[in-house]
Amino acid sequence: MSPSSSTAHTGASPIEAFRSPPSIIPGEPIDFAYSSSSSSISNITQAFPFSSGNPRIEETRGIMLLYRDDDVVSFSPSDLPVERKPLVCVLGVPNHMTYADFCRFCGSFIQHILEMRIVRTDGMEDRYSVLIRFDSQDSTDHFYKHFNRSRFSSLEVEVCRILFTVDVQYTGSIEHAQAPCSSTEQPSCPVCLERLDQDMSGILTTICNHSFHCSCISKWTDTSCPVCRYCQQQPEKSNCFICQTSENLWMCIICGFVGCGRYKEGHAIKHWKETQHCYSLEVETQRVWDYAGDNYVHRLIQSKTDGKLVELNSHCRNAIGFKGNCECVDSGFSEALLNSRVEAIVNEYNELLATQLENQKMYFESLLQDVKEGTEREISKAVEKAVPVKKMQDKLDRCVKEKKFLDDLNDNLLKNRDVWKAKILEVEERERKASKLKEDKISNLEEQLRNLMLYLETGDTVESSNDGTVLPESINSSQPSIIK
Repeated sequence: MSPSSSTAHTGASPIEAFRSPPSIIPGEPIDFAYSSSSSSISNITQAFPFSSGNPRIEETRGIMLLYRDDDVVSFSPSDLPVERKPLVCVLGVPNHMTYADFCRFCGSFIQHILEMRIVRTDGMEDRYSVLIRFDSQDSTDHFYKHFNRSRFSSLEVEVCRILFTVDVQYTGSIEHAQAPCSSTEQPSCPVCLERLDQDMSGILTTICNHSFHCSCISKWTDTSCPVCRYCQQQPEKSNCFICQTSENLWMCIICGFVGCGRYKEGHAIKHWKETQHCYSLEVETQRVWDYAGDNYVHRLIQSKTDGKLVELNSHCRNAIGFKGNCECVDSGFSEALLNSRVEAIVNEYNELLATQLENQKMYFESLLQDVKEGTEREISKAVEKAVPVKKMQDKLDRCVKEKKFLDDLNDNLLKNRDVWKAKILEVEERERKASKLKEDKISNLEEQLRNLMLYLETGDTVESSNDGTVLPESINSSQPSIIK
């Protein structure tokens, strides 16, 4: 599937989303010293050739122009490039990290990502790179500061290397097989069938040029593409155990012997004749051939045109004694017939799916309408029943307010009673002290009165005894004590 057809979901090719120059001549080298408007930028940039697409169908090649990140020219989090764009490239992501793993690694920045594109960087066989376009420059800067030179996980030694992207230029594409073009392909995500709109949610384009919502592809835990099953983590290259060739290889699924096919030296079929191990796996297509039945064991195989699963053609009698499809099966007529059948099936499936989805939509809308009407009826009944309850509630509120007023009044009276009790006790204590003081004074006066009466009686006695009788000295000495 070509990039233009496989990315028709978005309404515009993801190539255009990352393309800066208006026109590029395929196959010609590009001088990046003049592609930038500033000569200072050209001195601090470096070019990375990359490719994308399924190598068995169509491969798109291009060059990424990135800011340098070495010992000579480095950008700390506080010293970012002045003319940077909201476009970065994450270099050297390990192949064992699936699309879901990378989406989880981005974490809280997923909602700020408009588009991600997975590409292969030349010279990095076991790694891939990710071009990310953000909704704003602030989000891009925060992503760079947060993840640059940080580990992908605590169990790995690989660090995330992020470079600001100056330009992405596509130099051309190479078609290895005819890709079927369908005019009925909808701009929707193959997983959720919703419209692909980067303003609503981020779009991720896999290494085989298929586009998905980030939220949909993050649930896909496999390293292969959900559409064409192309795996980003390619297996190691094998060789024939006998002649050491790396083309047209078949592996015995009984003992693991790897031999070349009939188009080379035929060591795989010789191994079957020697060991009677009748099942052999084609390394390139992962299809299993049965030597005893002289046919593939699959009813469904992966198409060479678009990588999708299609029904296997019936075995041709002209291919007896050989492995693989015969020449008549691989003819142009058979290929066109297969493409037309697949396209017809896809059209019928799309129409059936659209009809069923519309019926489901109408059905659930009717259910929602019924629920809404029932809810409104229940609400009206509840309102009618709530009228007397509201009156009783108002009366209860008035009674509660009166009770609260009476309680406050009672509390105030109790406080006043305590205050007056204290005052009464204080007055009683004061009267008691005054009464005691009066009693003391009265007793003192009574004693003085007794002394005075005694003195007067003594004086009368003295006057009556004017005959010269001498009074005792004790009476004379007591006289000063009486008069005070």
